[in-house]
This record gives sequence, C-alpha cells and structure tokens, in this order.
Amino acid sequence: MTRDLNRARWLALLIPAALLAGAWSFQLFGGLVPCEMCHWQRWPHYAALPLALLAFVPGLQGKRLFVALAALAIAASGVIGVLHAGVEYHWWPGFTACTSVISHGGSAQDVLAAIMHAPIVRCDAPQWTLFGVSLAGFNAILSLGGAAVIGWLLVRNRA
Repeated sequence: MTRDLNRARWLALLIPAALLAGAWSFQLFGGLVPCEMCHWQRWPHYAALPLALLAFVPGLQGKRLFVALAALAIAASGVIGVLHAGVEYHWWPGFTACTSVISHGGSAQDVLAAIMHAPIVRCDAPQWTLFGVSLAGFNAILSLGGAAVIGWLLVRNRA
C-alpha cells in the first residue's frame, strides 16, 4: 500500500468522525438543536464511516474504491453544507419548514404542552457562528476541502 493511500484512508475515516463528533458535541453539550438540514449533512458522514473502515480490513481488495466512495460521501455532506449555508445567508430560499423536536408519549395534554414549549429550529438562522461562518459553512469548507485532499491523494502517484 502506498503512503498516499494510507493517508487518504485515514483522512476518509477521521474527517467524518471529527465532524460528527463536533456536531454531536454542539448538540449534547452546547445545547444547540439541529434543524432538518443539519441532520441532512450528517447522513453522508454516517455513510462515509463504514466505507472508510472497510479500507482498513486486512486482505480486503478494493481499498482505493472504499476510500473514494467515502470521499464522495464526505463531499456530498459538503454540498449539503453549501446549500444550508446559502439558506442561512439568505442567498436562496430554504427547502424545509421550521422544525422542532418533541418527545412522544404521555397524555394528549402532555403532548400539547411539549409542542407548545418545544424550541423552533430554523434552517435559515444559524445558531452559532465564528467569524461569520456558521456550522453549516464550516462543514462545507472542511468536507469539500477534505474530500478534495483525499481525492488528490488517491490519484497522486497512483500505484
């Protein structure tokens, strides 16, 4: 295995793992409630993880293919991040209605109370920014940039 393929497979594993860990940390410890488009960005990363892990299975053929598929999934999350960031910056309209999270179960009054007190999570209003870049924007930058680096490593000095 070439050194570039080894680097590419590690990036294909670590990029989605790190971005998902960050998203879950903001949600669980930072109190941010993800909107529908935030969840859309996570799904390709969830898909990238097992694909990248397959590239680490000893004796399995097609490691380069699994890394490439993981890179495509990472890039897909980045594209969704661009779409979401564009909605947040009001460059184009959103694709979803405002969403909220409620718990299920209990009496009808309990459910109604949960609905009335549930936070409304808007896809067009970032909950957190750093230097004017939202979490969707950071996902777009890191995912598309990471996928590009993985792709470059896969085609460079191909062995």
